[in-house]
Amino acid sequence: MRYEKGHKDATRQRIIDVASRQFRENGVAAVGIAGIMTDAGLTNGAFYSHFKSKEDLVRTVLSNALRGREETLRTGLKTNAGLEVMIRDYLSPAHRDRPSGGCPTAALVAEVARHPKATRDAFTGKISAFISLIATQIRKGSAARRRRDAVAIYGMMVGTLQLARAVNDKQLSDEILESGISAALALAGDNAA
Repeated sequence: MRYEKGHKDATRQRIIDVASRQFRENGVAAVGIAGIMTDAGLTNGAFYSHFKSKEDLVRTVLSNALRGREETLRTGLKTNAGLEVMIRDYLSPAHRDRPSGGCPTAALVAEVARHPKATRDAFTGKISAFISLIATQIRKGSAARRRRDAVAIYGMMVGTLQLARAVNDKQLSDEILESGISAALALAGDNAA
């Protein structure tokens, strides 16, 4: 059977999208190739015409999802949303309640630490880009100081979101988010663009 032009690319993207949602919702270790392929409406055998291994898929999903998150951040900066809006959006109840479509860092960082170097290298490159984007929004201080503050702000945002998702008390979870926002904004001070 002959497929239309672009069919293979569309199929590959469907696998990436399903895996991305499942990985962020359930974790990489809990998701198998069979479940991904079933949800994508494909057979298990089709997987290997698109990816060498599950690890290859994990790397691709991370790169794709982190690139999407970077584009969202860049768009926000182009519209002059600024660091405060970025922090508030990231630490919102809506983001907390939608891990399957949210930040892959918060959803997967603990697992990424256990993956091979090539996967961690792909992750590291994107995280460095996020930190640089945040640093561009801090107006005062040396370049080194702005970068240090950006690292701390991003780490605080990711950790806050993870903790807010982990607790089963909504009031406490909301408090964690609000405290994270306050702390991140205090760290940014009046230096945020």
